[in-house]
Amino acid sequence: MMVVMPERVFDKTDHAILQHLQKDGRMANVDLAEAVSLSPSSCLRRTKALEADGIIAGYRAEIDRERADLGLTVFVALKVDQHSRETSRHIESALAKIPEVVACFVISGEADFLVEVVVPNLAAYEQVLLDQILAIGPINDARSTFAIRTVLSRGPLPLGHLVSARP
Repeated sequence: MMVVMPERVFDKTDHAILQHLQKDGRMANVDLAEAVSLSPSSCLRRTKALEADGIIAGYRAEIDRERADLGLTVFVALKVDQHSRETSRHIESALAKIPEVVACFVISGEADFLVEVVVPNLAAYEQVLLDQILAIGPINDARSTFAIRTVLSRGPLPLGHLVSARP
């Protein structure tokens, strides 16, 4: 018999905390507490609960790709030979080890995976594609799409659906 745990109910204050931290993850707790109308101890308790629940997955600096000499973003659609959970795990594990792969999605449609690769230039991409991505056994096809210009690449995520209808 499977036990289903009730989903955590998020209120307007949780939503406000998440919205503020998405905009500024380095915001001091005292400033965050003031912004969401809580005491600092209550705000910290709620933030820690959001972290423990996995809603807040972590904190990191957002690096400007151009200034970091990573001017080429490539989306690579990958097709695989054998469709199985084991094959998928093998490919996912191999892709996760490639530093230039910054995002990877299992997708439906013509391809099986969509991978975002960030590199300094076309020569670097060729090396990653030929020596690392296509070296992963079950991959039989790779279609590259090059980003010409980034219009939008960051959150904040739309979180309105998390707010409980309760007061």
